[in-house]
Amino acid sequence: MAQLPADRAPVIVGVGEVTDRPADPLEGKEPVALMAEALRLAEADAGGTKLLAALDSLDVINEISWPYRDPAGRLCAALGVGPARAAYGPVGGETPVRFLHEAALRIARGEGAVAAVCGAEAEHTVQRARRAGLQLPWEGHDPDHRPVRGADFQRPVARRFGAATPATVYPFYENATLAAWEQTPAQARAESAALWSALSAVAAAQPNAWLGRFHAPAEIATPSPRNRPVAWPYPKLMVANPTVNQGAAVLLTSLTRARAAGVPDRRLVHVWGGAAAEEPRDYLVRDGYRRSGAMETVLEAAASLGGPAGFDLVELYSCFPCVPKMARRTLGLGPEAVPSVAGGLTFFGAPLNNYMGHAAVAMVRRLRDAPGGAGGVGLLYGQGGYVTKHHALVVAGRPREDGGGLARHYGVQAAADARRGPVPELVAEAAGRAAVETFTVLFDRDAAPTHGVVIARAEGGARLMARVPAEDTESLGLLLDEERSPVGAAGTVRAGRDGLAEWRCA
Repeated sequence: MAQLPADRAPVIVGVGEVTDRPADPLEGKEPVALMAEALRLAEADAGGTKLLAALDSLDVINEISWPYRDPAGRLCAALGVGPARAAYGPVGGETPVRFLHEAALRIARGEGAVAAVCGAEAEHTVQRARRAGLQLPWEGHDPDHRPVRGADFQRPVARRFGAATPATVYPFYENATLAAWEQTPAQARAESAALWSALSAVAAAQPNAWLGRFHAPAEIATPSPRNRPVAWPYPKLMVANPTVNQGAAVLLTSLTRARAAGVPDRRLVHVWGGAAAEEPRDYLVRDGYRRSGAMETVLEAAASLGGPAGFDLVELYSCFPCVPKMARRTLGLGPEAVPSVAGGLTFFGAPLNNYMGHAAVAMVRRLRDAPGGAGGVGLLYGQGGYVTKHHALVVAGRPREDGGGLARHYGVQAAADARRGPVPELVAEAAGRAAVETFTVLFDRDAAPTHGVVIARAEGGARLMARVPAEDTESLGLLLDEERSPVGAAGTVRAGRDGLAEWRCA
């Protein structure tokens, strides 16, 4: 791959982020205000280079807490800028990584010189105002807006069983992977708690983290009134926390322009490249839940860019423990590796689609502070949907040693598809013998189980969903056993009183 000329070599020159904690929700900052503040901080971080005035590309991460009629247009008006490109992104936790990657590619192709990626949410203020019956004094709200959510891509049967939200779907991967790794549920929970405790330690050092204190593994693993079970095996402290007010922004330009503006080389972060792929959006038509071929392909492609020495720093998306646990095994990272520079979506905070924007801010700061000033190599891995959309980006405190530029085509979908095994037929009605493929148990806010949800395989190999009623204490006890995974356990399926399939242990 030919080396990019300096006038088209993309570098990150400025980052900014903000957290808003108003005592009175009526004094809270709206999302556009948080984005504008983060962008001004990013410009100041770039040395006050007046890059915003020269902005020709602006990407705004999908915002949910206060849907605007024209979020990108309102942000441009707030900043007094008029970039040729002002785009608003789709829903997806991987979107900040993709937008950073594509902004770098536009600079590399000579299609622009200065780009910004930003996002913000004010969910904490919105919820407080709603509970208090207050009308927020913010403008531009679109009352007819209906956000596209992951549940929109799921079958009605998943919604009928109550398993169509992230908190109820990711446990299917958690319970399938721990069985594949030959762990007991107790061992898997201990691994998750230790990992999440390490994330909390990172967040505790971040001035803009929402939960900025250390949490010991026992506190994370043990259910309590402040850590109620949500969906087995996850309690609240293992679940992403979207009720935050946070904004982040990243500024990119070319190496030539950065140097002309007087930005020192030691403060530049170079974009090396990345990869992206997806799983089917309907999680019931995947080949299984023990792994993700799309995740593996994307991370392996990114690792090849990082070189034989590997990554000095990594940010592995951490909405739920199964994701970084799967990712770090793919990358060959040991349990001592801390897979975050920001602190994770539970402790740093999960501003819905924009956590990876904050992770990029933290990554840039860490790469700048590398010992000796040599600059390390970092990995940003974002994920969207339900283990659905995967995007990885490699960034570094130095240019690539081989002088290579960015690959214009970063999709590795064909390679990911080649890894996909046969997808079982999904049947809506079934009766007879069926073995557990994976499962979860859902809880109410008082920590009482409402029901279990089993994804099972019938004797002929077809896949089905079934409920385990709360009153079936024997079957529910099998699912909640800490010392033995029920994956593979045989049982019987029959129609319940409401027509939904029910699974009972043998």
